[in-house]
Amino acid sequence: MAEVILSSGEKTFILHGIDADFRNDGRQRCEYRSMEIETKLMPQTHGSSRLRIGNTDILVGIKVELDTPNADKPYEGKLEFFVDCSATATPAFEGKGGDDLATEISNTLTVAYQTRNSLDLRSLCILPHKKCWKIFVDVLILQCGGNLFDAVGIAVKAALNSTEIPKITAATLDGGEPDIQLSDDYYDCIQLDTINYPVIVTLCKIGDNFIVDPTSEEEVCSASSIVMSVLPNGKVSSLIKLGYGSIQPTTFNKMLQVFFVFYMLYCLVCIIYKLMSLITKLWFQVGQNIGLRLNEGLIKALKEESELGRKRKIIGFLK
Repeated sequence: MAEVILSSGEKTFILHGIDADFRNDGRQRCEYRSMEIETKLMPQTHGSSRLRIGNTDILVGIKVELDTPNADKPYEGKLEFFVDCSATATPAFEGKGGDDLATEISNTLTVAYQTRNSLDLRSLCILPHKKCWKIFVDVLILQCGGNLFDAVGIAVKAALNSTEIPKITAATLDGGEPDIQLSDDYYDCIQLDTINYPVIVTLCKIGDNFIVDPTSEEEVCSASSIVMSVLPNGKVSSLIKLGYGSIQPTTFNKMLQVFFVFYMLYCLVCIIYKLMSLITKLWFQVGQNIGLRLNEGLIKALKEESELGRKRKIIGFLK
């Protein structure tokens, strides 16, 4: 994440504000900042989007190509994510500073979309064992102002919603080799059905509370976070924990083998872990509800934009 240096007094101020459910920018703990989303910005791509939320700025471009299915998945297409952290986004990304974060975000997107409940890759298959569509999703982090996982997840879904795949007029085998013919009409395309695609929700733990959509300053005050991908039907397709946190039960077991005298402490720890599991379930439910509301708002905004048609006015630096 972006490297922000805070004094102990500033951290205490942020912590006390979250305890009072009143954050620095006036938001409550479970409240997002206003978002600005633009789609179909780059005509050289099959789909694109740009999202701004606070000081976070994300650009997504999508390319679609014909490819050969994997041998172990002959009836499925392919979907690949690539994330690049611009060196101008924050000084921490200079050189190879953003590579680890980019890989982490890319892996999170892959896990979120790998279930058939979100994206059925079989819909991208043209000729089993022979030809399929391969979707490349390129994400560029232009500016980092906190909450990158959620911002990237929303921008990717918006870009996929604007993606248009060329229509296939004929797909046959000629001498065992695939023969694919595409429509000559530039506007004769098929749009992806993104109704079941997930959004990513990050629950950031600060003190004894958790917040959504953290700023860079709030992320510095957090010891751990839970990143979950939520489908529009409320199902959670992935759950990942980030940051340092509590000692794992296996570690406690190893400690108890050496310090048997602390058996009563172990019993107390077991009770604490049961309480933590209840708290985790609460986080899970809150993340589900937030993801549902986020999905509904995003789908509504994308539908309103698509109803404007191809002659809509495009406003942006990539016009």
